[in-house]
Amino acid sequence: MPFGKVLKNILNIVSKNKVLFILIFIAAVLRLYQLDKLTIFLSDQGRDAIIVERILTFKNFPLIGAPTSIGQVFLGPFYYYLIAPFLFIFQFNPAGMAYGVAFLSLIGIVLSYLAVKKKLGKLTAIFFTLLVVFSFTQIEFSRFSWNPNLLPIFSFASLYFFYKSLTTKNYFTSFIFGALLSFSIQLHYLAIFLFIPLGILFLESLIKDKHKILILKNIFVTALSFILFSSTLILFDLRHGFLNSKNFLKLFSQKELVSNSSFFSRFSDTVQAFINHIFKTDLNQNGAIAVLLIFIVLYFLLFKKNNAGLFLKINFYAVCLYLLSFSLLSSARHPHYFASIYYSFFLILGYLLSNLFKLQRVKYIIPVLFLIIYIFLNAKNYYFFKNADPYWSQINQAKRVANSLSKEIGNKPFNFATWPISFGEDNFLYFLELKGQIAANREKLEITDQMFVLCKEEPCLVINSPSWNISMFGKAKIDKIWDFEGIKIYKLIHEK
Repeated sequence: MPFGKVLKNILNIVSKNKVLFILIFIAAVLRLYQLDKLTIFLSDQGRDAIIVERILTFKNFPLIGAPTSIGQVFLGPFYYYLIAPFLFIFQFNPAGMAYGVAFLSLIGIVLSYLAVKKKLGKLTAIFFTLLVVFSFTQIEFSRFSWNPNLLPIFSFASLYFFYKSLTTKNYFTSFIFGALLSFSIQLHYLAIFLFIPLGILFLESLIKDKHKILILKNIFVTALSFILFSSTLILFDLRHGFLNSKNFLKLFSQKELVSNSSFFSRFSDTVQAFINHIFKTDLNQNGAIAVLLIFIVLYFLLFKKNNAGLFLKINFYAVCLYLLSFSLLSSARHPHYFASIYYSFFLILGYLLSNLFKLQRVKYIIPVLFLIIYIFLNAKNYYFFKNADPYWSQINQAKRVANSLSKEIGNKPFNFATWPISFGEDNFLYFLELKGQIAANREKLEITDQMFVLCKEEPCLVINSPSWNISMFGKAKIDKIWDFEGIKIYKLIHEK
């Protein structure tokens, strides 16, 4: 095909989707600007980079993913394999994984726009995409590598294919739905709360629909797909006496997750956190609940008037039932804990704004004013527009620290630890591993003749340390101390 014809086709596509291309351009700037300088590269990212590097070099193919912060319940390995090509493309520079998340987020925005446009119209799709594009929480998710960061896209896609499965009763869409649901739960276990709205709407469909056998066949295909794409995690559990399942069940007896506070108190906390994460405000509980109530009332008024359909209903159920389900827990309300329902909330809100936009009495005043305030509140947090010195990027600093250590380690085996433990270590170990210097495995109680301890917080308790990561080395003495860019590095050897 001649180049001129290709260019003409591209320009034709762009001219038909001008708004989408403008929004994606803005989204790309907000997600990619100074990304390599400002992306997070701490212990979690270092751990993932080590595992992905071992996949790419055929050293190890994990059956499990990252452990949860509470309870040591392992996720599935989906994220590692999804992000691996980007580390390879960037020649093992860990910034590649962050760029991978940003790229996949942009693809997710495009596909979500097209899905919403098809089901609810162009105006709703534009409002929905505007909310996603300028959301600081969504931007932040897109600017560093971490398994929950892609959950908004995968959970929304799961709900879309659930809708397709119910309406088309097609085996292929049911299979894709099962796969996406598996991927969502592998990104974060809180996505399991989506089973509640999905289960209710499935039963409702089964009761009302005449083609019950066909619906049951499709849900069987979904179940097979879910099991297939979760098989590595299931296999791990079978091989280890259902360790993961037992740890998951134990979570609900721990004080971090379950408390004696009232359900209404936890629900108020949940709604307050969710609304504040979306609008980047500091509303009190009453204000946040008022916002949610307005949201619900407007939805029912417009849903009844316009008969908006099943897709909207699925997402509305997802938001409301997720908030209720999450309120059963007493854990912190971090932004990523709501990742399963952000896009669903934006969809409902976009639908409400588009309908207000059409009203003769309102015209565009309220929706446009709302968007201006929304963008202003979120834009105040766009830290990445400030000048950043690449020298002090977390990736470059971890690399320099590793280079300093590498000279002292030499070709000898070594143990490694940090003080305090929360300081983390895998971001440094990743660059050492690229040099072929792999720390002894303390989980297997491997002890060498030297240990290196990085201390970030005084007093540096490296001798007779309360940290098992350090004390497991045995009776030790300090052989050498040096400072490097605000980190005190200790070399320990055994005391004879």
